[in-house]
Amino acid sequence: MSSETLDPEAPATLVIVGAGPRGTGLIERIAANAPELYAGSGLDIHLVDPHPPGAGRIWRAAQSPLLWMNSHAEDVTMFTDESVEMAGPVRPGPTLHEWAGIDGRTFADRQLQGSYLRWVHEQAVAALPPEITVHHHPGRALRVSGPRSGRQQVWLEGRDQPLPADLVVLAHGHLDAELDYEQRELAAYAAEHGLVHLPPDFTADSDLSALPAGEPVLVRGFGLAFVDLMVLLTEGRGGRYEGDTYVPSGREPVLYVGSRRGVPYHSKIGYDWTGERPPLPRFLGPAEIDGLLARPGGFDFRRDVWPLVEKELGFAHYHRLFTVHAERTAIAWTDFEEKYEAAAEGAEREALVASAVPDPRDRLDLAALDRPLDGVAYGSFAEFQEGLRGYVEEDLSRRHDAAHSTDLAVFLGLLSVYGQLVRLGDIGSWWHGFFSYLASGPPGPRLRQLLALSRAGVLKFVGADMEVHARDGVFRASSATVPGFSVEARALVEARLPEPTLRRALDPLLRELHADGAGETPDGLLRVDRADGRVLDRAGLPHPRRFALGPHTDGRTPGAFTRPRTGGPAFRQNDATARAALVFLRDLGADAVG
Repeated sequence: MSSETLDPEAPATLVIVGAGPRGTGLIERIAANAPELYAGSGLDIHLVDPHPPGAGRIWRAAQSPLLWMNSHAEDVTMFTDESVEMAGPVRPGPTLHEWAGIDGRTFADRQLQGSYLRWVHEQAVAALPPEITVHHHPGRALRVSGPRSGRQQVWLEGRDQPLPADLVVLAHGHLDAELDYEQRELAAYAAEHGLVHLPPDFTADSDLSALPAGEPVLVRGFGLAFVDLMVLLTEGRGGRYEGDTYVPSGREPVLYVGSRRGVPYHSKIGYDWTGERPPLPRFLGPAEIDGLLARPGGFDFRRDVWPLVEKELGFAHYHRLFTVHAERTAIAWTDFEEKYEAAAEGAEREALVASAVPDPRDRLDLAALDRPLDGVAYGSFAEFQEGLRGYVEEDLSRRHDAAHSTDLAVFLGLLSVYGQLVRLGDIGSWWHGFFSYLASGPPGPRLRQLLALSRAGVLKFVGADMEVHARDGVFRASSATVPGFSVEARALVEARLPEPTLRRALDPLLRELHADGAGETPDGLLRVDRADGRVLDRAGLPHPRRFALGPHTDGRTPGAFTRPRTGGPAFRQNDATARAALVFLRDLGADAVG
């Protein structure tokens, strides 16, 4: 416990930096837990964010209505339910589709989601006890100072005096970052030769006016940032869809897109779950995570963790196949399950699967899913365009056909796995990208639009492991997927979010935190205590008065929002942090009175 005590006449103060969904979720958990842990005591909560509370930057009203959410409205909730394993009480509330009164299968636009988030924020504040007051400061926090054993000071832009804080929670959300070495080189080359280079950014914030109509634009990145870019440069410039045909406005550039995989993220699944869910976790649960954390020499993700992930996802897949599509299997589920559980090595499982599942298309091949163009080469650029359109069409067909409901079982397995892996902390960035590629891809209608744009000649595919070179006064892209082909352009767009690293974050507070000794992972994420989110220093010691939640930490969670009844690790984290904060402030106040 701190040696400092509070003035018994002054309320305790909690500063939350970031008033978006994570900050709102924390306030909701404070409201839920305060009756048990903080009844009758005064508390001032200061929210610091230049954007309006609730929606924050990403979900703000001031963005194009053409931009959608990436989830069905029925799969978006800000409220806890009985599936969340937490110490605090459940406080149920409506999902987005229930609140908005829209079809649950709708992909709502981001402006509507922002309205939902603002309402949730208002409800959370209204649910606080009368002794707890919330103040919003519409600006940026520049740094946090103060001793480990005493009150903190949060310095704000344009303000001479800091906010005093008994506790600080950093809930920044997505961050801007300075350019890495490659991006700096590309930016300098563009400036020297009068080219356009748009670095990684939140697409809605990028200035796309510099991309001229009719000219080729290289796009590196095939995920959700690319989808936003595609929309803003086509419909956003006056184009329209007539059925499966795109009618250009004439103001569109020609987009040449490639990436590491060379294919878009897999489509959202377009059917509902029916029947028994796979009993998860099975091979990667709390006991296995405890064992990994207890290893004296630590663990290696590929060697020690990935085999458990593979077995867990395979179990989810084959449980569904054998129990619902048994006509496509050769032995009884009970026999397969027993042998699958006993199979220790990947090769042993592969042999079992080959003997029990006759059709290779019914087998789960995670490597092929991850890199579908590995070892594939097309004879011409035109052949590749046709081939990749066929790949996307097949993906759309499969992801909207319940005959392939094993895909939805794997999705549930991915959610279960991610919920467990959160406890491990630093596992590298590969897993997060793999999860997003398989489980957090675009809505099906967006991929149908992509196909229409390809047929219209507005969008062209470059291939896997796309290389970009700056030479001869232009940018040039190529890929081994189409040997001998390359394309030149005077514009290059990096269609992805900046990496959320401490060292390169443009946010001054996080840079100062790093300079002040905060711990970071090899990938540059802020290290936090698994139990309650307290910031760890480089020796692994938790700071008693500083917490952090969100994608800039090694406790980051899957997706922006939680699906109902899936145990939401973000809810669990919010609850643990809220309870730890309330207990600390309560005890600090008791010291002052005593």
